Amino acid sequence: MRKLPLAVGALAAALTATTLSAASPAQALDEVNTTKLRNAVTVNGILAHERVLQRIANQNDGTRSSGTPGYAASAKYVKQQLKSYGYKVTEQTFTFPFWRELAPSALSEVSPTARDFETGGFTYSGNGSVTGTVVPTTDVQVPPGPTPSSSNSGCEPGDFTPASATAPQIALTQRGTCDFVVKAQNAQAAGYDAVIIFNEGQPGRTDVLDGTLGSPAVEIPVVGLSFADGSALYAETQAGPVTVTATTQTETDLNATTSNVIADSPGGNADKTVVVGAHLDSVAEGPGINDNGSGSATILEIAKQMQELKIKPKQKVRFAFWGAEEFGLLGSAHYVENLSDAKLAKIYANLNFDMLGSPNYARLVYDGDGSAFDVPGPPGSGQIESLFTSYFDSKGLATEPTEFDGRSDYEAFTLAGIPAGGLFSGAEVVKTPEQVALYGGTAGVAFDPCYHQACDTINNLSTKALNELGDGAAHAVATLALSKSGFFEDGSRVAAAPKKKSSSAARYLGSHAVS
Repeated sequence: MRKLPLAVGALAAALTATTLSAASPAQALDEVNTTKLRNAVTVNGILAHERVLQRIANQNDGTRSSGTPGYAASAKYVKQQLKSYGYKVTEQTFTFPFWRELAPSALSEVSPTARDFETGGFTYSGNGSVTGTVVPTTDVQVPPGPTPSSSNSGCEPGDFTPASATAPQIALTQRGTCDFVVKAQNAQAAGYDAVIIFNEGQPGRTDVLDGTLGSPAVEIPVVGLSFADGSALYAETQAGPVTVTATTQTETDLNATTSNVIADSPGGNADKTVVVGAHLDSVAEGPGINDNGSGSATILEIAKQMQELKIKPKQKVRFAFWGAEEFGLLGSAHYVENLSDAKLAKIYANLNFDMLGSPNYARLVYDGDGSAFDVPGPPGSGQIESLFTSYFDSKGLATEPTEFDGRSDYEAFTLAGIPAGGLFSGAEVVKTPEQVALYGGTAGVAFDPCYHQACDTINNLSTKALNELGDGAAHAVATLALSKSGFFEDGSRVAAAPKKKSSSAARYLGSHAVS
């Protein structure tokens, strides 16, 4: 899952109006009375699904991660429910490189000073325990450079002194201009037995570092350090030999199997299909009841109530429950990549709901027109943003934009030129006092203090958030399903896609930084 850009807090501080929604773009969509569906989609109905997901996690080692029995049971439950509601349900299976930590990564100094470090793990790190001499790369910047991504440490093979052929050695490198996997691969190629990557040191780049290597590309352990600990370790190496022990306990399966669950409404024009998506998988570390049981349970309940109310959509509505999002948005990418040109042209829009119940929540709407972050979605995305902001405005509820930063399942759709949008209640970024004034909650505490942890359980939900964002989701689904008009001024559904401005999407995979 996605991390809320830090700029949002600054944006909240700069604005004092009761709502932070941007000016609405021209919108050709019809106004649709969605009251019946919103009234039918209740917190109790959403929680009924969440309780089943929690039980599934309880019965499967506390996780619903793709590639585990917990995910398979989650997909089975969703399939059974959708079939009972009357949807045409298919399961799209695919293989992916499964990885998980069996125990937290560890790093300790043996000499000259015995101490333990707080360390971070890297998704797709190799497995093992190595005790060896620390050898820094060239281009380490201590003190830090003036701007983020200014250190080129470890990005070139020549940054690494060839490792000893007989004595274990551990490379020390720094976050910077290239992907973590490049640093790790260069270290491995130079003969090192493990890698330490420490943070870069600028504001926002000081904490203990973790991230992803993107794929099983190295066999050696890779661990992270804060800038303070990394720079202190670097200083020690300048005074004499330093020995540390780096330990990772991981499991990798290069050909694990998982699936997407896809359900089509019985009616509606298949040439104008609205894909309503939420990822169904959790991280391996926990049950994922907020991330993203909350999004999955909400769209499952919307699907149920649309059938209960006998709503006859004008557009085909396709509910999609994505697998392997936490491994790099793999399920949604697999779905879009395997659409034929003809089928791709029939996708009208994508609505993405990823985390709707954060306990210290905000009401965040994807910045479809790019007015806040200068990273617009494809044509029609601004109208989807306006669909959400206009609804919340009508209820006197403040919203603020969140960036299309490539960290959730809308990404495959926007890259294909499909209009997209959705809601987000916040993850690990802390809530500001200005946001407390808008939404309530507690300043200085993360939107979701249990983000990607074992404590993301049924007790890690705000029913108020589920109520408000659940209604917003139901309103958007019903409006796109029932509107006679399209997004554009002439009522059509398609426009030429502009050249998309570069975004931070290339620097991320799913929920984890890669550089």
